[in-house]
Amino acid sequence: MTASNNSSKLSAFILASRPKTLLASLVPVIVGSSAAYKYGGFKPIHALVALLCSVLIQVSTNFINDLYDFLSGKDTEHRVGPQRALASGLVSVKEMKWAIIIIYSVTFLLGLYLVYKAGIYVLVIGVLSLIAGYLYTAGPYPLAYNGLGDFFVLIFFGFVGTMGTFYVQVYELNWFSFWVSIPVGLLITNILVVNNYRDIDEDRSNNKNTLAVKMGRTFARNQYLISLILSYLILLFLLIDYEHSFFILLPLLTLPLAIKAMQQFKTKQGAELNFLLELSAKLSFLFGILFSAGIIL
Repeated sequence: MTASNNSSKLSAFILASRPKTLLASLVPVIVGSSAAYKYGGFKPIHALVALLCSVLIQVSTNFINDLYDFLSGKDTEHRVGPQRALASGLVSVKEMKWAIIIIYSVTFLLGLYLVYKAGIYVLVIGVLSLIAGYLYTAGPYPLAYNGLGDFFVLIFFGFVGTMGTFYVQVYELNWFSFWVSIPVGLLITNILVVNNYRDIDEDRSNNKNTLAVKMGRTFARNQYLISLILSYLILLFLLIDYEHSFFILLPLLTLPLAIKAMQQFKTKQGAELNFLLELSAKLSFLFGILFSAGIIL
């Protein structure tokens, strides 16, 4: 294979990883690590390994989604969303399957370090995360296409990702790690809400019964708004109940982005929503960074 072919294949796999949404995989680890710092348990190496595992799990989930949507005929070159690697003929089925196997193997090996340091519970969490990533769009009952995708993201990117990161550094869980995981999960779930809202007509025709397809456009818009409101309300709860300084309110600086996102949601349709998808990912990331800074300060 020539250098040019290698470069094009690499570009295709980068495309399939959906890099504009990968910021979401960083947020649970950043927030969970800041909570660990608050309780005197921050461990940089553990946090770095957890970060790598989080990113790799999301990449592998995206690859599996690309693969099984193509194999089931649900993705074509006419899709409204961003270009897909397999549907566009940029990589073969065999190449994608090998990529998934390699990423799963690397993730598992990295996770064994955290198992060695933090115990057998971490192995259970890691294996469940990998299985859930596969079942998201594969298997006999794909979670994403039976109205369960939103719950999957909330649970694994919110609670499991954030609290799991806290656990592998502090070696225990507490209520604070639970509360801080809620806005993390809600804002990452909002990325999926935009994706499903954009594709609602195409998904319905392809028998992708996402929550947006099942409940309708108005529900999806309200879900997005309520998730935003709850995320900011959690800040006030933490300020009062945990007697934080006002630094915990730093994420309020993202309110202009949140307002802009809601305006986009109300006025844009189809491919125009690709911008909102990126904006929602940025909002989740910036909120997470400011949230972490507030927790530490």
